[in-house]
Amino acid sequence: MEDELHLITARGLAILLLPLMLAACMGSDDSTILTSFMEDSSVPQPFPENYRTELVAFMRTYLNNPVGVHDAMMAEPVQRTVGGRTRYVSCLRFSERQPDGTYREPRQHAVLFINGRLDRIVQNAGDVCAGATYAPFPELEKMTR
Repeated sequence: MEDELHLITARGLAILLLPLMLAACMGSDDSTILTSFMEDSSVPQPFPENYRTELVAFMRTYLNNPVGVHDAMMAEPVQRTVGGRTRYVSCLRFSERQPDGTYREPRQHAVLFINGRLDRIVQNAGDVCAGATYAPFPELEKMTR
C-alpha cells in the first residue's frame, strides 16, 4: 500500500512539473526578439515580403463570400504609428457582394503587420489610411471559394 501511494505521489508530482519544464524549454533568445517587436516601438519592423499572398489567403476566410469582390485597391505597406507603435500598414479598399447580390460602396480597411506577418485588419481605417496611394489589386477580385 505504501509503495502504491509513493508511486501515485511521484506520478502526480511529475504531471504537475511537466508544464513548468516545457515552459522553461520554450524560453530562448529568439522569443525576446518577437516580444520586442510587440512591446518596443524603437525596434525596426521587417518589411512584410509576402503581404499580397498573405492578404488574399486571409480574405478568403475573413469574407462571408470571397467570390465577386469589386473595386479592389491596395496601397503598398508603409510604416505608420498605430496605437503608439510603429507598424507596417497596408490600406485596402474594396466592395464585397452582399447576400442579396448587391454591392455596397467600397470600404477602407487598414491591414497591420507585425514581425513581417499579417496581424489584423482594422475596419475603420480613417486616419491610418489618410493619404494612401492605391493601386489595383486584381488578386482580390479573382478569389474563389
